[in-house]
Amino acid sequence: MKLTALMASTALVLTTTFAFADAPKYAADVPENVLTPDIVETDTLGNLEFFDGMPSDETVQKAFDNLDLIRATTAFMDGMKIASLRGMFQGYEDAGAKPNEIVITEDLMDAKSIWLTPNTTTIYIGSNVDISEGPMVIEVPAGLLGLLDDAAFDYVADIGALGADKGKGGKYLLMHEDDETPVPDGYFELRTKTYEHWLLLRRSPGPNGETEGPVAEIKAGLNVYSLSEAANPPAETFINVSGVQYNTVHANNEDFYEEIHVALDNNPVGAFAPEIVGNFASLGIRKGEPFEPDERMQGILKEAAAIANATARSITYASRDPGVFFYEDRQWNSPFQRQSYQFLEDGARILDDRTYFFYMATGITPAMTAPPVGSGSVYAMTARDGDGAYLDGSKTYKVTLPGPVPAKNFWSFMLYSGQTRSILETDQKSGGIDSKRPGIKANEDGSYTIYVGPKAPEGWESNWAQTKPGKSFNVMMRLYGPLEPWFDKSWKPGDFELVE
Repeated sequence: MKLTALMASTALVLTTTFAFADAPKYAADVPENVLTPDIVETDTLGNLEFFDGMPSDETVQKAFDNLDLIRATTAFMDGMKIASLRGMFQGYEDAGAKPNEIVITEDLMDAKSIWLTPNTTTIYIGSNVDISEGPMVIEVPAGLLGLLDDAAFDYVADIGALGADKGKGGKYLLMHEDDETPVPDGYFELRTKTYEHWLLLRRSPGPNGETEGPVAEIKAGLNVYSLSEAANPPAETFINVSGVQYNTVHANNEDFYEEIHVALDNNPVGAFAPEIVGNFASLGIRKGEPFEPDERMQGILKEAAAIANATARSITYASRDPGVFFYEDRQWNSPFQRQSYQFLEDGARILDDRTYFFYMATGITPAMTAPPVGSGSVYAMTARDGDGAYLDGSKTYKVTLPGPVPAKNFWSFMLYSGQTRSILETDQKSGGIDSKRPGIKANEDGSYTIYVGPKAPEGWESNWAQTKPGKSFNVMMRLYGPLEPWFDKSWKPGDFELVE
């Protein structure tokens, strides 16, 4: 029913309701848009019925079912950050690492381990640093690059080259914001609102790709221990997770809400924003209480997770926002186009940017938005070819990077599964290609042409990354040590072109 017709019927209903009533002595001139008709037609919930503004039992049930669905969908979208880190911590535990123990990819990463957008060129080091029993010391050696995020996936600090130790190594003391323990001299003090924290550190292999020496140096200098043990720190436990099959990605179905419940239980009151916690509570997800949704709520949670997952995937792979694209005539895009790690623009939180980032990736730090020229790294993603079609693992594509590529250190392409957002599962361990690959060749003008597809084009084997027929994929381009032509956009990478 069109709006004008609905307003006419509303007036008729109201006239019918009040026509025979005696006019009150004290009668207000009530605007029509304030009144609720006895019957309101909606596309979503059908007819809603009222007696002089009082909802019928059937309307009340419809309204509450819809409210719970809205809140459960919002809980998924807003709680994705929390569930993502809970998934990471659960993955560490499944791989055999307890809180405050350290996982390390001694032989780099491959597709057997499910992470959001990792690379296969870096030694990863991670830990769930838990301060529920008191302050924890994070002792880092020189030569690392990393960050610390809290259980709400909010930024706490950079560690290593961009942190307080400036890459020279040092001791960080991590404490809850209400902890009154005196801070000894010699520590970089960090205070947070949660108990669980993600420590993520990285180090490059040696000049020939060897990892043994760097791993030995990491193990000799990295330790996480209680401040109470600072006089005689215990030996650190390292778990090598290279080639290990384990999952760190949050659920995309109703199990998501169980992950949220664990995160609430593992962290103190005040760890997460009151609005988010209130939304969780309205669904029966409360710290310290069993989460036992009844049959009705189970159905709503299942429906909400399906809707929210579809929404997150649409935002990530099919953005309607031109603001995420680097160039008007290219498919390359990023949730950091607004140069804010808090996803802010003119005082507004850009919710789709936040969803895009946390659905696709992990690890939040200001350094990811605008690193200094010649240091750090920048990222650009695409899930589509130059014609706007999704990338298809059964087809072969090529992409050209004009020369010189503005990367002081090196550049890389990583291929990720459209399903898991982790490394695409193929027979190629690298899961992509980078400028350090032996035998990679430049074109005569200094540009590079890269091929991706199920089979390498003849003569281009060293410039090829493998895909798998029947599988979607997306590509992340990284520039390590990005140079000025990247920032001023005078350098522009090509789109993926279908090779017939």
